[in-house]
Amino acid sequence: MENLYKKTRGNQGENIATEYIENLGYEIIQRNFKFGRGGEIDIIAKHKNTLVFIEVKTRTNHKFGDPIEQISLQKRKNWRKAAEGFLYLKNINNQECRFDAIFIDILSNAAPKITHIENAM
Repeated sequence: MENLYKKTRGNQGENIATEYIENLGYEIIQRNFKFGRGGEIDIIAKHKNTLVFIEVKTRTNHKFGDPIEQISLQKRKNWRKAAEGFLYLKNINNQECRFDAIFIDILSNAAPKITHIENAM
């Protein structure tokens, strides 16, 4: 039951993040791209001339500290591996890329708080 809750909360956060970046002029290329074991990118988008690989973290409490700490070294390695896999599979070369993180705080009945960190890695 806990996993279902986490997946539902994660999907909710990704939907909020998608709407947020679309309003900033990003074009969504793909969501939930998986490559190999453990390699996943929540959102891949184009912003101006840059391909952006986005990790979304959604929280409903602050028990686990600062959200940036939730992106472990292993997660960052997998994130990079998945991005390289995406570029390889799509035969994309000489493309400016960056890694962003978006944190969604859903802490009460208030509007979600969105923190967007460009070049998070």
